[in-house]
Parts: sequence; structure tokens; C-alpha cells
Amino acid sequence: MAAADLRDELKCSICLNVYEDPLMLRCGHNFCSACMVNLFSSQEGSGGYSCPQCRMRFMKRPELQRNIALKNIAERFQSTHPEEEPGAILCTYCINSSVPAVKTCVHCEASLCEGHVKVHKKSPEHVLIEPTTYLENRKCSKHKKILEYYCCEDSVCICMSCRLDGTHKGHQVESVDDAFEKKREKLRNVLGDLSSRKKKATRRIQTLLGHKDKVKRKAATFKKTVTNLFRDVHKKLDALEVRILHEGHRQKEEATNSVTDLIQHLEAEIDEFSNKITMAEKLYNIKDPLSLLEDNGTNKEVYEGLKGTTREGNDVRDLHEGPTFKSLLKGLFDIVNRVRLDTMQTDLELDADTAGKSMRVSEDLKTVTSTEISNNYPTTPRRFSINQVLCKTSFSSGRHYWEVETSKTGNWRIGVTYASIDTKGDQSAIGNNRKSWCLRRYKNKYSVMHGENEINVTQTFSNHNFGVYLDYEGGRLSFYEWSDPVGHIHTFHTTFTEPLHAAFLVTDGFVKIMTMPY
Repeated sequence: MAAADLRDELKCSICLNVYEDPLMLRCGHNFCSACMVNLFSSQEGSGGYSCPQCRMRFMKRPELQRNIALKNIAERFQSTHPEEEPGAILCTYCINSSVPAVKTCVHCEASLCEGHVKVHKKSPEHVLIEPTTYLENRKCSKHKKILEYYCCEDSVCICMSCRLDGTHKGHQVESVDDAFEKKREKLRNVLGDLSSRKKKATRRIQTLLGHKDKVKRKAATFKKTVTNLFRDVHKKLDALEVRILHEGHRQKEEATNSVTDLIQHLEAEIDEFSNKITMAEKLYNIKDPLSLLEDNGTNKEVYEGLKGTTREGNDVRDLHEGPTFKSLLKGLFDIVNRVRLDTMQTDLELDADTAGKSMRVSEDLKTVTSTEISNNYPTTPRRFSINQVLCKTSFSSGRHYWEVETSKTGNWRIGVTYASIDTKGDQSAIGNNRKSWCLRRYKNKYSVMHGENEINVTQTFSNHNFGVYLDYEGGRLSFYEWSDPVGHIHTFHTTFTEPLHAAFLVTDGFVKIMTMPY
């Protein structure tokens, strides 16, 4: 048998290549294992399975048996006869020369060069395809006629006899060309959709890469800021340390010098006392009363020494730690307070003129509590009709951070809002409109809200302290649980267009603004 004929016998009728790991159906036909898997996957849900060569029907997906003998023959043939190049298909009619074929006529089962294609019959039954030496798959295996139609119900190509008298009689069929164009149209739509999704994914990757670079730049800036901050604090602490230690050294020198002066004075007095003691002892040893009594003032200084001239320690100085430590603490306070002014920590106060009628604002303007009775606050245009209150400070630039403590139970909202928010009705509640953003606690569940868009928060919280971070120019509003470590809850990304106020809504419980520790 010629090599070309043997190759035809060893070709899979699906992929038209020499068998790779061939599998055999019960009908006896063989196909590549990958081809069979793809074919049966495409026939899923069509009501059954069929052999692509003889059209034998199977109600269930048939079990496939590996054809070891055919596999060995195919592998041996492949090793001794490499695959021919596409250009090796020659014109059937050019018998005196080897002219490459450009088309193959299915009806004539002949390959044609460009010259013979021009003179070939143009009737419909003479279907021209790309050059091939294997035409078996272009004809019905049962009737040996050209596959001109496509059965939509069985998803197979059929011949005229299959359509009129065979198993596909009465089925919905289309011409191969029409079915081909419909499938190509579906593929065009799929390609369009896939291309669109690919572009969208590519754009998303670029956005994410941009965000990644932005995070890296912000991290580098943050690192530089913190490093410079600590360097500045270290310099100020070093200077404060030198100043305080110098003050301590000065007081020590003054105290020790005063003690040294006093000791020298006392030593001089001791010498004087010793001389007077000697003189007094001589006088004391005189036995003659008249001689002792009639000394005519000769020993007057001895008697004066007996009155005592010793200096007391009132002039001795000491090291005064109290004032020194006061200077130290004041210096530390000045340093930390300078750091506070240079960073984003914000000290807020509640605006009692905006508080709802069933709320009580503390005297220090730090705590708001819900009440069951009216607070009798005077009516003002800025007062909310619901249990909501704003803070006095507004933010139209910069970065700001504040912390609040909330009641362990109850319902509340913490967030920010534009000053132009309505003050009447439920739509004035922060989170219920496009002018405000909030973190909400309601019936022991947490969520974040903006413009009636509510996102549930699934994490649980170990305490009831929360932090709010606002980056006005960056368009970021973040909520955190103040724990160790700090837990991120949610970040809103937007463009702020008006000044913002911190806002709280409390229908049950309290919210307290945490005072900064300096």
C-alpha cells in the first residue's frame, strides 16, 4: 500500500490528522481521543450522541475503548513518514508535471491547479474546497453523497438522501452555507464580546497598575513624612535633653559650691574655736581667784567666743527637681503639640444648634445622646427634624482624622455630609442621600451607606471605638475600627465638591468624640 493511501487510512475523520491516542466506538469507527471528547461535549444536551462517520445514535454518552493496535501503527507510520506540507497536494490533471493544487472538487474528487479551476464546471454539485487528499468527511458515509445540509436538531451535516428519506426526514435543516454563515455570525458576536471583555480587563489591569503605583508613591511619601517627623522630634528631644540636663548640672554646681563655701567657713570657725578653747583652758586652770577676776579685759575675746558664732545651714542650696521636671514636661508638651499641628489629627466640637429635638448635647460639646423627651432647644433653620447633629468645623481641603466612642448597644450612624444637606425628613439622614456618607449600626448589624446604596459589613468588632479618615483632595473617606492592629472597614472614593462636616445620627445610645491625648 502506498504511503499516501496508508496515511488516508490512518487519518481521523474529524481533525484529518493521523490518529493520536485513537478511541473506538461500538460501531467500529476510530477517532482521536481529543476529537471525541470535544465532539461529545458539543453534543451535550441535544438528546443523544452520534458517530460523526456512520451517524449511529447513542442515547447515553458511549464508553470509549482505546485502540492500542491502531495507536502503535499510527505512531510507527508517523516516525517513518513525516506529515506532508500543504503544498505537496498536486493537480490531478497535470500528469506531465507537478503543479500545486489550489482547490479540490468534492464532486469530482480531484485537485485542481489555477488553470484547471478556470475551466472546471461551475454547476452547484461541483463544490470547490481548499486542497485536500481526504474527501471522505465531505460525503455522507451512508449514501456517499455530498453533505449539502445541516440538521439543526442533531447538529450534524447531512446529504440530500438523509434529508428526504433518511433518519433526518422532517427535521429542521439548513443549507451548509447558511448554517456556516449563522455559525460564523455567532462566532463574530462571541469574538466581539470576548474582545470587548478583553479590552475591559486590560483597562482594568492598567487601572489597577496605576493604583498600585499610586499606593507605592503614597507609601514612599508616608515613609518620608514619618521619617522626617521622627527626625525632627529626635532633634527637639535631644535639644530638650541637653537643656534640662544643663539646668540640672547648673543647680548641682550651685548647690555643691554653696556647701563647699559653708564647709570652708566652718573649718575656719573650728580653728578659731580651737584657739579659744586653749585660752579658756589656761584661764580655767588658774587657781588664784583674784588673778582670774582681775584680768583687766585681757581675755575678753575668750568670753565673747562662748556666745557662739557658728553659721547655720540656711544658705545651703539644693537641687529642685519639681521646677526642672515642670520645664521638661512643658518642653515635651510643646514638641508633641507642634507635631499635632503638623499632622491631620482634628479636635471636633458638636454644633448644638443643629441637634434634633430628641438629642442631648453635653456641655463640653463632645457627647450626643438620644433622649425620650424633647430637649427644648430653640428652633433654628439649621436644626434637624431627626436625631442628627453636625460638628462645627468644616473641611474643604487637607487630610483629617478623628475618633469616636459609641454605645455598646443602640442604633447610630457616623460620617460626613455637605452643609447643604436638607434638615427635614428621613432623607436628611446621613447615608440616605447623595450629599452624605456614613458607617451605620442598626439592630446589631453594620453597613456603609451613600445615596441609599447600602453595603453590609461582614466583619465583627471587638470594641466600640471607630476612626474616620478624610482626604479631601484625594476623594477618600475611610472608616476604621480602633483596635490593635487597626482594622479597615470601608473606603469611599469620590470627588468632594462642597465643604464637609462630621455628622452623627443617634436614635438609641450615644456617640462621643474622643479628646486628643494632648
